[in-house]
Amino acid sequence: MFVGKKYDRTLEELGLRLDEDRRARDVLDSLVGEGDFGGLKRLVEGKVVFVFGCGPSLKADVKELKARNLQSKATLIAADGAVKALLEKGVVPQVCVTDLDGDPEALQQAAEGGCLMVVHAHGDNIEKLESIVPTLVGKKLGTTQSEGTSRIRNFGGFTDGDRAVYLAAHFNAKKVVLFGMDFGLEPGEYSGKNKDKEKKIRKLDVGKKLLEELAGNTNMPILNATKDGADIANTRRVRLENLELEQ
Repeated sequence: MFVGKKYDRTLEELGLRLDEDRRARDVLDSLVGEGDFGGLKRLVEGKVVFVFGCGPSLKADVKELKARNLQSKATLIAADGAVKALLEKGVVPQVCVTDLDGDPEALQQAAEGGCLMVVHAHGDNIEKLESIVPTLVGKKLGTTQSEGTSRIRNFGGFTDGDRAVYLAAHFNAKKVVLFGMDFGLEPGEYSGKNKDKEKKIRKLDVGKKLLEELAGNTNMPILNATKDGADIANTRRVRLENLELEQ
């Protein structure tokens, strides 16, 4: 979990408020079902998991993954807008971790295709929670970056991408392979609309540090198959042509 003094300091640095995060959590709590995470556990536990971030490498990563027909060899978890890149290649992920910044139509299409939506609440997305969550078909689960409730969980992480990896670790995935996780100075085209680019980059930096912290404190292997972008400490780069041998 990402709570306590480190979390409070991060909120202060980014100009965010804990009370608003808690309010968002309570709004989401009223919009989701009973919080049965058993289905999510079955998708992840003991499985190879591919996590797709929204970095500039995403489109090329998905194209090569599809060309090698590797999409059926793992549980696919898309971080928010990454779901659109997968759908464009005819791939519906099993799980989408989203704070609803991505293309609403793509989120709807994924949900209609059977993708389990794990919706995240924070102080900046209360209006989207209220307008989008009730329209998403199928089962919806909720996460928070403040204290959890009986229906809303905090698995750790801060941005959609690193939070997806924390989720996989929580449910004991066999292995995680990262795609589209550039963590550079330029957000990818699927990363959602955010006018404050500087704040976006700062959030990604927090997410990268949390991912590196997780990778250094888990027995779950985390491999980085992202084509370009920054190296992620405590993970190992892997070439996609060798990925089958790695599983």
